[in-house]
Amino acid sequence: MRDIVVVGSINADLVFTSKVRPKAGETVLGDDFKIIPGGKGANQAVAASRLGSDVAMLGCVGNDENGKFLINNLANNNVDTKSVERVDNVPSGVANIILAEEDNSIIVIPGANYSITQEIIDKHKNVLLNAKVVILQLEIPISVVEYVVNLCYENNIKTILNPAPAVKLKQSLIDKVTFLTPNEHECSIIFGDSNVQSLLSKYPEKLLITEGSKGVKYHDNLGIKQVPAQKVKVVDTTGAGDTFNGAFASAVINSYKIEEAILFANKAAALSVTKFGAQGGMPTLEQVKKFC
Repeated sequence: MRDIVVVGSINADLVFTSKVRPKAGETVLGDDFKIIPGGKGANQAVAASRLGSDVAMLGCVGNDENGKFLINNLANNNVDTKSVERVDNVPSGVANIILAEEDNSIIVIPGANYSITQEIIDKHKNVLLNAKVVILQLEIPISVVEYVVNLCYENNIKTILNPAPAVKLKQSLIDKVTFLTPNEHECSIIFGDSNVQSLLSKYPEKLLITEGSKGVKYHDNLGIKQVPAQKVKVVDTTGAGDTFNGAFASAVINSYKIEEAILFANKAAALSVTKFGAQGGMPTLEQVKKFC
């Protein structure tokens, strides 16, 4: 049985670093540029793998140089890539990332990520059905996300849905996922102007709202709890949420209680922002254990 299967996006990140973020119509001089592996799905797979989990990736890349680069990166991070399909006539997904003022702005071009279909899921169904936890995001077609969640729900497989980029979700999808992990902005898109306390009470131990430096808020069936984040010197926040989700999944498969799992994931996410790149700072299990 596989620990974790990640169904989602695999991108090449085009990262621009600048001291200031350009306003509309403005041109500024930047400091640096790099092309690095990313995509929310691939990031979460790498994060979980570095923490010692047995991870497989299910997704699509183009039959291009970026696709080769991205598959090699996953393999080098001990992620099984047998379920990554290479598709013709569609480029691999890319993300334009601007790092400025201790935060990031991102534009994602899905490319081959939107080539994943229910037929591809069926082709790799045995991989999914032998997972302890399946992680999904919303950088692939929502119809595929719904199909995978239904499949997992029918087979009693735990799912973590990181709803980013956020859209309104069907109630049936919310009901069937085991864990839903939006940030504050994503939560408001999914649920509208609903009162956060009421939402958390409605979805105890399912809805985990990540709040950056403030930590994570959830309901433990007794009341609302805030699990604090660790304070660190921030270099690059890209991938912090992905690290959280990969780490949380790793904690879940190791039977952590939910508060312990969130604390573990918070520590991993904090370490991840101390280095450059979505995957560059993702820690090992030993590093998280040593982190106070």
